[in-house]
Amino acid sequence: MSSTEIERAIEFERTAGASQQFAAGDAEAATWAAFVAARSLDQFYASWLAILCAQIEHVLGALLLTRAEPDNTYVPGAIWPDVTRDMAYLAPTAQRALTERQGVVEHAEAAGAQRGARVAYPVEVAGALHGAVVLDLAPRAERELQRALRLIHWGTAWLVDLFRQREFEQRQAAIDRLALATELVATAVQEKRFRAAALALSNDIARRLSCERVSIGADRGTHCRVLAISHTAMFDAKSSLARRIGEAMDETLDLGTAYVHPAQGDDALTGASHAALAQEAGDTAIVSTPLSAHGQDWGVLLLERKRGDAFDAPAVELVRTLGLLLGPLLDLKRDNERGIPRRAWDGTVALVRALFGPRHPGWKLLATVAVLLLLFLSLADGEHRVAAKTVVEGELQRAAVAPFEGYLAESPVRAGDVVKEGELLARLDQRDLELERTKWEAEREQHLRKYRQALAARDRPNMNVLGAQVNQAEAQLQLINEKLARARISAPFDGVVVSGDLSQLLGTPVEQGKILFEIAPLDAYRVILKLDERDIAHVAVGQKGELALSGIPGARLPFSVARITPVSSAEEGRNYFRVEASMAAGSERLRPGMEGVGKVSIGERRLIWIWTHHLVDWLRLAFWTWMP
Repeated sequence: MSSTEIERAIEFERTAGASQQFAAGDAEAATWAAFVAARSLDQFYASWLAILCAQIEHVLGALLLTRAEPDNTYVPGAIWPDVTRDMAYLAPTAQRALTERQGVVEHAEAAGAQRGARVAYPVEVAGALHGAVVLDLAPRAERELQRALRLIHWGTAWLVDLFRQREFEQRQAAIDRLALATELVATAVQEKRFRAAALALSNDIARRLSCERVSIGADRGTHCRVLAISHTAMFDAKSSLARRIGEAMDETLDLGTAYVHPAQGDDALTGASHAALAQEAGDTAIVSTPLSAHGQDWGVLLLERKRGDAFDAPAVELVRTLGLLLGPLLDLKRDNERGIPRRAWDGTVALVRALFGPRHPGWKLLATVAVLLLLFLSLADGEHRVAAKTVVEGELQRAAVAPFEGYLAESPVRAGDVVKEGELLARLDQRDLELERTKWEAEREQHLRKYRQALAARDRPNMNVLGAQVNQAEAQLQLINEKLARARISAPFDGVVVSGDLSQLLGTPVEQGKILFEIAPLDAYRVILKLDERDIAHVAVGQKGELALSGIPGARLPFSVARITPVSSAEEGRNYFRVEASMAAGSERLRPGMEGVGKVSIGERRLIWIWTHHLVDWLRLAFWTWMP
């Protein structure tokens, strides 16, 4: 214990008024000297308890209990007057004081008429119990017992100040360790590459923790390989020193916990490889801890000192903390530098471990289901059907065209209307034709009159000329009558108007041969399938299929393949063949131009072949393309 702590305790005692009771006489000078000169907690506790018992008369025995930090239990810190004396009989009184958190006085039967007493008082700092003081007193009056309890209360001020100071120092040490760990993490983050980060960390840890050498290694399956050594940019991984360090790291990975050499405490772990490394390298102290990530140890951080003190408990705890903090960070950098083959191999190994290892029951269940499903698909048969985009067309499709140049006079129908045979579709304007017919009729009459006059005069040459002119006029009249007859465009059969809408073009001129309407029958259809070139080899004439149309999604219309056109067309980056099919039965709701999806039944195949043959064919073609 430092002299500053002793001075603070004395000052606190003075302010509490206990100096009058805790003053040392000449007979106690040696005890006070030992108290002031105490340099350890055990000496301080023993001297403090001796001084307390000297202030209280007729103390038969005393016990000071202090809290042990690791397991939070209470152990004897000092015993008076003889450290070898069994003071277990005072434990119930101390337990009562700790439970009630106040001073306790218990009376005990003595050999005579008077009764002895046991006095206990808890030591509490900021609401936390740190121990208790128990005194076994000779028989005395009640007033003397209260005085003894008061002296114990005043005397514990020394312990309260000591424990408060220790808590402050421990808290400050923890803050310092956390700050150091944070700075080391920042050092690792600054480097992009794994080896650069490992070397920078090794150098920084060696400088901050006063180590001659700091090494970082990674597990390679059968052994641990050293990847970075402080203050060494290049080293031979097969050298004797590197092999010794690797063996010590293997020892740490095998156990999965930190190693300290030389071992500290009765339950400390001792490692033969650590001892061999210390003997060969001349180290005075070694500490190593695993580097973990994702619940697995993948590397080791090893620190060596060739001179100075061994690693104390706070330093070992700091090294353990560094292993927990730096493990995921360095593993992430190492993972980012792995190549594609390495990633594939690691993924395969992880999958095999998940499937055949002791854990991951979910992965095992999924693998079992997948294997059973694969077996079912490999053994079960199903109907193979080829799907294709389809459009419905009329089996017969007639076009109504303009018979001559003219003007549109009437058009009572449009696309989608159902018409009967002979029903008017459109009519051209006839006024010009009627005027021209009148003109040619007048010319014919004129030429006939002249012809009769030439016949009466027996003028043969003139008769020949006039007869030709009469024939010309009759031919023109016949042509005009034919045009007048064709001016009325009617439906050639019962059907539906597939295309054409002239209701907005009345009075406009039309050219000869222009398609005005397209008409298809209502009882005769054909299906046009756009079949992918990957499936054309499986389709043959006569195969059956079903058609589902967007306009009739609930109906399945049967058809049979009638013709395969050996000419392909490119659409949307693929080649499609035109396949014609005939429908066995129609539907009242069926109309030409409807689109949907048709499926042609090929036959029975294995289910796995049905679902994978496109991929297998593509792989075969790709392999053949890349082959020399």
